[in-house]
Amino acid sequence: MTASTTLTRQLRAILQLTEAEVQTTRMRTAQARSDEVRRELERRAGQAEQRARTVSARLRALGGVPDAVTPVIGRLTAVVKGAVEQTEPFDEALLHDLVLQQQLVARARYLRVLAEAADERSVRELAERLEEAHTEAAERIHTTLAEEALGGPATLRATALQRTAGTVTRAFALPVRFTWEGVNRAVNGAQGLTTMAFDAATSATNQVLRLGGAAREVAGSGRDASLRSAERVAQREGAAGTARAVHDTRRGLGSLEPSELPIRDFDGLNQQDAIRRIKDLGEAEEVRVVLRYEQAHKDRAGVTTAAQGRINALAKELVEQ
Repeated sequence: MTASTTLTRQLRAILQLTEAEVQTTRMRTAQARSDEVRRELERRAGQAEQRARTVSARLRALGGVPDAVTPVIGRLTAVVKGAVEQTEPFDEALLHDLVLQQQLVARARYLRVLAEAADERSVRELAERLEEAHTEAAERIHTTLAEEALGGPATLRATALQRTAGTVTRAFALPVRFTWEGVNRAVNGAQGLTTMAFDAATSATNQVLRLGGAAREVAGSGRDASLRSAERVAQREGAAGTARAVHDTRRGLGSLEPSELPIRDFDGLNQQDAIRRIKDLGEAEEVRVVLRYEQAHKDRAGVTTAAQGRINALAKELVEQ
C-alpha cells in the first residue's frame, strides 16, 4: 500500500468521525444549561464543520475525491448514537462523546506521523491542528464529567429519558434492604423530581418515626416544616442515620435554614457580595447547597450563574490534578 493511499484512508476515516462530531455537537445544543453554553456549542459545531471541509479539501488534493457515502455514514452514526444514548444514564452518553474525541486525537497523531514520513507538509500541519482541537474537546468533556461526578450542575443537562435511565440504573443497584440512604441516592439521581423526593422522604420518615410513636410531630403544614420536624424528632429519638437522610433530602430540595448555609448571613447579601462569597467556596458540595437554596428562594440569575461557574472551575481543578 502506497503512502498516499494510507493517508487517503486515514483522512476518509477522520472525515467520517468529524461528521459524527458535527451531528453530536448539534444534538448537545438542545441540552445546554444556558444560552451562553448553547451559543458556544453552536460555535464548536461550526468549527467542526469547517474541519470537515478542510479534510475534504485535503483529500481532493491527494487525488482521493471524498465520496458521498462517508459523510452520510458519519451523520447516521451520530443519529443512531443519539437514539441509543437516550436509554443510558447521562454520564454514559458523555463517555461516548469522550471516546469519539479520543479516537479523533489518536487518528490525528497517526496522520501526522504518516504525513511526516511521506513529506506531506500540508497534511502534517492539518493533523497538528486536528490533534490540538480534539485534545481540547476531550478535556472539556473530562470537565463536564467531573461536574457530573461532583453533583453538578454540569454545563449540559440530561434529557428526561436519560434522567429516568440514570434513576432506574441506580435503583437496581440498591440493596434489598430499603435504607434511608438508598432512598436519598435514588431520588437525588433524577433532577427536577422534587415531588418524588418529598413523597419518598416523608413516607419513609413517617414509617420510621411511627415505630417510635412520634409521627404526629412530623405532620407540619408544609413540606419544609415537615422535613425539619422529622429531622429534629429523628435526632431526639437517636436515629442518626434517619436524621442524616432527612437532612440530605432537605439540602437537595434547597430547604435548609439560612443559618445552615456555608456562607454566613447569605440571605442579607446583595448580588455582588453573594457572588464574591461563592467564588471563595472551596468545596463543590458547599456551592451546591448555596445554589439549591438560591434557586428555591431569590433565584437571582447572576448568583446562580456564579455558583454554576464555581462548580465548573472546581471540576476543572479536579481534572487537572
